[in-house]
Amino acid sequence: MKEAVENLYRKQLNNWELAANNYKALALVKTKQVDVDGWKYLVQFNPARIVSSSAKIDPQSIKERKCFLCREHLPAQQEGLSFGEHYTILVNPFPIFPKHLTIPDNRHLPQRINGRIGDMIDLAKELDDYILFYNGPKCGASAPDHMHFQAGSKGFLTLESEWKFKKAGTIVAYKEAILTYLNDTSRATLVIESTQREDAITLFGTVYDALPSTEGEEEPMMNILTWYEAGKWIICVFPRKKHRPACYFAEGEENILLSPASVDMGGVFITPLEKDFIKITAENVKEIMKEVSLSNEEFHEVRQLIKERL
Repeated sequence: MKEAVENLYRKQLNNWELAANNYKALALVKTKQVDVDGWKYLVQFNPARIVSSSAKIDPQSIKERKCFLCREHLPAQQEGLSFGEHYTILVNPFPIFPKHLTIPDNRHLPQRINGRIGDMIDLAKELDDYILFYNGPKCGASAPDHMHFQAGSKGFLTLESEWKFKKAGTIVAYKEAILTYLNDTSRATLVIESTQREDAITLFGTVYDALPSTEGEEEPMMNILTWYEAGKWIICVFPRKKHRPACYFAEGEENILLSPASVDMGGVFITPLEKDFIKITAENVKEIMKEVSLSNEEFHEVRQLIKERL
């Protein structure tokens, strides 16, 4: 599968001008580093991501546009690889990572992780030089009406190298899986480590059931990062309480067009506007993380619920 994906990249960048130009443009993307209470964040100025960051996801807007992940609406130049019974691996033409994939379901079904974490970890094992990510329907997904995962090159997200050194404690263990949480005051993060697929799925189900849900919503708000290394799955779950921070809607100098999703939660803030890249500070990053994540008190309650349910 990995060789087939590499071949797909080469073919698409040779035959699809839009994708080729956007991947070339990554070499010119500006980045800067900020430190938030000992955690490293990168801020990336990536103008091509304006489409995703400013996406209208209200029911009326979704109803009025064609679904860009449905096969019949894909660009004529876009090709894909089948995965399992229901997914197609596509090259993302608006990349954040050096290699960036979108993996939609072949059916037009809503963005929901319940019952699909097994698919996600299977993809992570098959594509073990990538990190898989899932954005909840109100946590950064620009297509909340069509189920999809994304994948990006390993070694890009700062959390990937930092998490194992900053564990705050163990919550529960289940057979060959363990659930810990990180020592981070502005970003609530749960981490599942498992050498066994079914144990990881069971433990994730316990986490899912313990997360707070809003009345009328079909899924608790969350982002997920998953990767496979050294015979073990790592699943980072970021419980959320808000889709977009106040600065997204503010006017004038207070405005920062940033809609956090899995990549941002993983330590790389994507700013499609140069004005925001220039002015954003560590304090802004901290405020945004605190605003969209569970509070320390809410996060403590979730951890207690998990202990009680397993």
